[in-house]
Amino acid sequence: MPALIDLRRRIKSVRNTQQITQAMKTVSMAKFKKAQRAVLEARPHWHNSPDLISEVVPWAEREVHPLFIEREEKKIEGLVITSDKGLCGAFNTNLLEKALSFFEEKAKRSQVNLVLIGKKAFSFFRKHPFPVDRAYSEQVQDLTSGDLKELAQFLMRLYVFNKTDAVYVAYNEFKSILYPRVTVTRLLPLSPPEGEAQEVLAPDWEPEAGSILNSLLPFYLESQIRHFYFESQAAEHAARMMAMDNATKNAEDLIGDLTLVLNKIRQASITKELLEIMTAVEALAGK
Repeated sequence: MPALIDLRRRIKSVRNTQQITQAMKTVSMAKFKKAQRAVLEARPHWHNSPDLISEVVPWAEREVHPLFIEREEKKIEGLVITSDKGLCGAFNTNLLEKALSFFEEKAKRSQVNLVLIGKKAFSFFRKHPFPVDRAYSEQVQDLTSGDLKELAQFLMRLYVFNKTDAVYVAYNEFKSILYPRVTVTRLLPLSPPEGEAQEVLAPDWEPEAGSILNSLLPFYLESQIRHFYFESQAAEHAARMMAMDNATKNAEDLIGDLTLVLNKIRQASITKELLEIMTAVEALAGK
């Protein structure tokens, strides 16, 4: 019975796949819990830092620090953060589509260069005409604090030396296990919050404003780069965990359907054999 043999082989293959997806789900769950803990512990600092900078910006003259100076966006640097691996649903696809749409719109008026984190981002933008200044395409999950600090300093140097007029970041922000939020935000130049301008009583800087900002702003930008990176890591592991959970459930459903078909074929085969035996018995009895 070739049909029965093929079905048994297929059921065995699906069951092996199910074991793999279940193992990947377990691994992703462990990584997600670790990444989630890191994000939740540091998120108050990351989310309060922009408010602090927004209060500092109106106090300081824009000429005090070059990161405050806004220029016409003739050259733009984009930072795109994806994963190295797939099997995480639409995690990378949604982000890359939104990032491409955003940078293509900017490219109509500006020159766009990119810094890419993740093999998926590198593979995707390799097919597009945007120049790539830097690419971290291997073992993204192993990037250290030193690597992220060096990246932040690189982006600051580009802006301070007028090699770019703005820095935008595209990444997946971890909102819940069910879905990440694709986010494109401006990192540089630093600017006060949007809304009506209010008169702010400037403090007496001690030491001078320039010295304070030279220490505060690099630390702030390094913190934001870490924020984008760890949010993306947590969202990636959550997306992969959910994708593997769905794949495991789908495999279970498929095994059930194939087993039902197998049983029906076996039942039909047994019924056919019984009919043949009964026919033979009746034929012999008639003689």
